[in-house]
Amino acid sequence: MLTLHHLGRSQSERIVWLCEELGLDYELKRYERRKDNRLAPPEYKALHPMGTAPIITDGDLVLGESGAIAEYLIETHGNGRLAVKRGQPGFTDYLYWFHFANGTLQPVVLQVRYLERADPSEKNAVLQAAKERFNLVFSTVEKRLGEAPYLAGKELTAADIMIVFSLTTMRLFKPYDLSPWPNILAYLQRIGARPAYQRAMQKADPDMPPVLEAKPPV
Repeated sequence: MLTLHHLGRSQSERIVWLCEELGLDYELKRYERRKDNRLAPPEYKALHPMGTAPIITDGDLVLGESGAIAEYLIETHGNGRLAVKRGQPGFTDYLYWFHFANGTLQPVVLQVRYLERADPSEKNAVLQAAKERFNLVFSTVEKRLGEAPYLAGKELTAADIMIVFSLTTMRLFKPYDLSPWPNILAYLQRIGARPAYQRAMQKADPDMPPVLEAKPPV
């Protein structure tokens, strides 16, 4: 039995959404964050050596990492759906944006957050350089979404599922304003209108409205 272990308000929401888009039969186990530090509880950390979301179990398999899980589910349970194959239009766009999500976008959001906590002053040259990188990254996403409705082209793929968390729920932890990027905002409205996304968010975090607007909740 495929089981998705979802930590509340975490990037494991991606995998819930992926399962809903693929129409998979799966069991969802929800875990609440600790109240003292907002981290995963001990029972979640015991599932996998890294102890971080997401985690799935499938028979004897225990697998972590969003990208690894997405590829595994698509190939093992999804008959290749939501991926773009070699030779198909958008193949290299799919590869690039699938890995851009956790390789470029999410790290720069976290970097700015941590540097602001350490020293938010304008004299912090490292922070200012990180903010420049942040703007470059988001401007790159903005440009792409002005060229196509989804990252790999006309249809939603796993590349979109990988990136949306950092544009939405992650802003509850690192608030930032999306007003300068109207194409990203329009994209999030398209995502939010998808029935599978709506089902996933309701199952994953029923007490949390999706963070789809320009300004995150205060």
